Amino acid sequence: MTGRLISGDCLEVLPTLDDASVDIVVTSPPYNIGLAYNSYEDSRGEASYLDWMVSVATELRRVLRPDGSFFLNVSGSPRAPWLPFELVVRLRSLFVLQNHITWIKSVSIGAATSGHFKPVSSRRFLHQAHEPIFHFTRAGDVTLDRLAIGVPYQDKSNITRRGHPADLRCRGNTWFIPYDTVQSRTEKFNHPGTFPVDLPRWCIRLHGRENALVLDPFMGTGTTMVAAAREGARGIGIDIDPSYVTIAEARLAAERNRP
Repeated sequence: MTGRLISGDCLEVLPTLDDASVDIVVTSPPYNIGLAYNSYEDSRGEASYLDWMVSVATELRRVLRPDGSFFLNVSGSPRAPWLPFELVVRLRSLFVLQNHITWIKSVSIGAATSGHFKPVSSRRFLHQAHEPIFHFTRAGDVTLDRLAIGVPYQDKSNITRRGHPADLRCRGNTWFIPYDTVQSRTEKFNHPGTFPVDLPRWCIRLHGRENALVLDPFMGTGTTMVAAAREGARGIGIDIDPSYVTIAEARLAAERNRP
């Protein structure tokens, strides 16, 4: 497993990467909702933000292999819910939306709740308990290893009755991946927008390529790079904030030293 971590603006770094060299992009860019990043102002005008993201996506299409996958985790806010969908529409000239996955962060079944949600202190809006993951490909025809993140059948008679080779079925497009419980922001490496390591791991497994090269142009503290390492993949991570790159380097070094 190898990881190349780069400190810099992704719009300056991406042009240095070779055409059609990346198997998988997994990333979560700033959502433009005013989060407190160290080196990025997360409150552009909507038109400016969309233009910027289209510029990034144009470079991502260039570096993505024809059979590559681009997993984009981006969400809106209660006051700006349309933003991720406006972005998806703008990306139609570059990619095909092959799958739309809902990442469920918290779910309540009966009286029991599992996972963590983002509380909303308003009588108008509900708590934010899910986010979209948009799976883009260049032509919409990329085959996936759906059973790599499969789940067992509830009704075991389906296995033989329908001729399935194993007790696994496609998980579908709703993924319940809760955060680990944390007591303070320091446990999230002082980054305002992290995601669980299982999220990029599932994306890498679903794409299903051996020795894949995984790119995250908004690497943050390196969660996608840790996921790539755990999946035996190679990684390229880019972030504009040198302090986050330093944290990512330490996390990746610790990952390499795991027994």
